[in-house]
Amino acid sequence: MIAIPYLAALTTYFSYGLLFAFGQIRDFFRKILDWSGSNNLQGYAPICVAHEDFYVRRLYLRIQDCFGRPITSAPDAWFDVVERYSNDNNKTLKRTTNISRCLNLGSYNYLGFAAADEYCTPRVIESLRKYSPSTCSSRVDAGTTALHNELEKCVADFVGKPAAIVFGMGYVTNSAILPVLIGKGGLIISDSLNHNSIVNGARGSGATIRVFQHNTPSHLEEVLREQLAEGQPRTHRPWKKIMVIVEGIYSMEGDLCKLPEIIAICKKYKAYIYLDEAHSIGAVGKTGKGVCELLGVDTADVDIMMGTFTKSFGSCGGYIAGSKELIQYLKYTCPAHLYATSISPPAAEQVKSSIKVILGKDGSNRGPQKLAQIRENSNFFRSELQKMGFEVIGDDDSPVVPIMLYNPAKIPAFSRECLKQNVAVVMVAFPATPLLLARVRVCISASHTKEDLVKALKVFDQVGDLVGIKYFPAEPDKQQEEDKIVKLD
Repeated sequence: MIAIPYLAALTTYFSYGLLFAFGQIRDFFRKILDWSGSNNLQGYAPICVAHEDFYVRRLYLRIQDCFGRPITSAPDAWFDVVERYSNDNNKTLKRTTNISRCLNLGSYNYLGFAAADEYCTPRVIESLRKYSPSTCSSRVDAGTTALHNELEKCVADFVGKPAAIVFGMGYVTNSAILPVLIGKGGLIISDSLNHNSIVNGARGSGATIRVFQHNTPSHLEEVLREQLAEGQPRTHRPWKKIMVIVEGIYSMEGDLCKLPEIIAICKKYKAYIYLDEAHSIGAVGKTGKGVCELLGVDTADVDIMMGTFTKSFGSCGGYIAGSKELIQYLKYTCPAHLYATSISPPAAEQVKSSIKVILGKDGSNRGPQKLAQIRENSNFFRSELQKMGFEVIGDDDSPVVPIMLYNPAKIPAFSRECLKQNVAVVMVAFPATPLLLARVRVCISASHTKEDLVKALKVFDQVGDLVGIKYFPAEPDKQQEEDKIVKLD
């Protein structure tokens, strides 16, 4: 868990309290003006009641220029960001014709496949000519091509499972699959910081949901023991099914799942384990096969493996991998397979080709080089930020590098100052994170050069001093220490 510094917590509470107070005052005068003005609802209830969109109107709109910035190029190491302006205090933003060439520290382009690739791109173009952009059909009608079958076999072999099924959207992979896997009378035990797609899928399943402290196996065991003893609500009958859901790399925290310990607990209490590898598959492990490979876990010990193609593979969609019986069952019952349009053939080809590059089946060693590069880039960037005094969370080898901000005023300040120096970063705040835990989320790519990262570090160092987010003392420079020793001698 993140231990927020006392002074940072105090100033953050004060800042939000001030914003809330001024927002309430403005809402009060807004009501007076609405009463005196004409009512155009004509008997309809208002779609948005004042308190329901208070956060958006009074907090988010003040800094919305820091979010949703449009780009006009591929999300490579550098990309083109469209400049915007506002004439009404950020209520609306208008685009200009000006473009800023910025260092991209926000996209999930972990292995650099989102830009044109010498192996993948020609094959994607060829698949576009052969199959068209869309199948215009669900998988069970006319939406399954030879490419889809090849992709499912390719994914299953890559993650080390007997079979796999692919979908056209990563978010839907979780939210549509979980209600099929478990229902009323079942128990879902979910990590407290699991992705929203998991939360919505679990809620839609009708199963009982319990939460354990983030990445804390001991608390998971406590919850399991308690729920096994109590049984189902009211009837106290045994649970029909128990499923523990975790992520390989947590997208907002950048830390690795304690998978070996969690698997041991699940085996002990006969609970199924569902592993979301959206941010870890392709990005970590010696050959890019995710946290199982990195942590030395046998994939046979993970019952259901989920992942997306939007991060490491430069495409779209997601997959579920498991036993042949499980995948066959999903093909008969999952709404995302039965009713949704199948994944676009060019997107499927992009995934298939990128996996071949990662495994070295393209006839080159670019795959291993990319994996080594992203590992080196991630660890270098994280360690240098920590030396500067930033509060950096997450684990080594993770390409997600969050830097804590806390105070709401520091969100726009950091983002705007970085953009002025042509560094584009992603700011993460409520509701994606708890109210007090705003942060910068840096996503490192194999396409970043050492010069790119050094430039980013220089900008972060300067802006960090300006904004005041270096919550720890910086480590003294080794060269300066050596010079002092020489002078003393």
